[in-house]
Amino acid sequence: MLDLAEELHRWAEEGRAFAVATVVAVGGSAPRDPGAALAVDSEGTAIGSVSGGCVEGAVYDLCVQALSDGETVVERFGYSDEDAFAVGLTCGGVIDVMVTPVAVDAPGRPVWAAALASAARGEAVAVARVVRGPAELLGRGLLVRPDGSYEGGSGDGLGGHEELDRTAVAEARALLEAGRTGTVDLSEDGSHCPGGLTLLVESNVPPPRMIVFGAIDFATALVRAGKFLGYHVTVCDARPVFATRVRFPEADDIVVDWPHRYLLRTATDARTVLCVLTHDVKFDVPLLMAALRMPVAFVGAMGSRRTHEDRDRRLRAAGLTERELARLRSPIGLDLGARTPEETALSIAAEIVAARRGGTGAPLTGLATPIHPGGRENWNRGVAA
Repeated sequence: MLDLAEELHRWAEEGRAFAVATVVAVGGSAPRDPGAALAVDSEGTAIGSVSGGCVEGAVYDLCVQALSDGETVVERFGYSDEDAFAVGLTCGGVIDVMVTPVAVDAPGRPVWAAALASAARGEAVAVARVVRGPAELLGRGLLVRPDGSYEGGSGDGLGGHEELDRTAVAEARALLEAGRTGTVDLSEDGSHCPGGLTLLVESNVPPPRMIVFGAIDFATALVRAGKFLGYHVTVCDARPVFATRVRFPEADDIVVDWPHRYLLRTATDARTVLCVLTHDVKFDVPLLMAALRMPVAFVGAMGSRRTHEDRDRRLRAAGLTERELARLRSPIGLDLGARTPEETALSIAAEIVAARRGGTGAPLTGLATPIHPGGRENWNRGVAA
């Protein structure tokens, strides 16, 4: 639901009734992850997607029905269903979709409105909803903020149990801090007990950062690719004549500073991507010395094989360990045969996605592995302790 926050917030502000279909579980080669949503308002306008086009028609009908009868339902769509071809999910996966009506006078509308408003403003917020459990609790939810404060739409939280609310808030807060969306199994009294309740926690966090060091032509194309992937992109270079808004109109921030000095003073986290395009020893070595010792998601550096070997020797001489050096992706990018700045940016972006999702970078042709592996996040692989 939160992935549609801007448009749904507008609908809520305009007083529209709407229904939201949210992917709550996936299996096999499902095209979308939990949290993906499709919404339909009372006029029949639809936004979003739950399956990349596979079952949208059937889910749209469920939303219309929910607006009519006011009932929250969970439906499963999968390849094994006898009507799989009728609804279009022929990719071999299974998705569970929860459809929740949000009427103008619905008891839970205030919590949805508050969550959507926060997400639309780019604030960190999580929504924990019951997606499996007693019928009277299905769809009930809490809005959870990073400081642990929360709101319950009906005034009594998830089900009138204070301990359940506290546990749900703690679990949602943990997922929010990690920037993750996922499910949690609880008992109805708040203890961890599969078979009681299942909560879907949707997290909305500010976009992850991509910091591009080196204001060169390749960086211009990489900034565009980073923005396309949803990153907050910063360009940093020590040379003011190159680090300009004219050269990088799409960058969120342009910083004139020595790269390693800026990296040490700016905010980074476990989702941050660092792309070193400076291609100059006096910038590269001190920058990579700092970067490879930070708990960031990705550190890549541009250069030829010879440049990489020289850089590797210098970093070893400066004291980096084998474990730290193993985190460096150099030369940066996948082997696409790239020549132009745009092609090179595509190869770098592809490696970033593969690192995040656990992909191999190999052609799908001939592979027997699932095309859409469910919920794989590998950002923390190899991160220094």
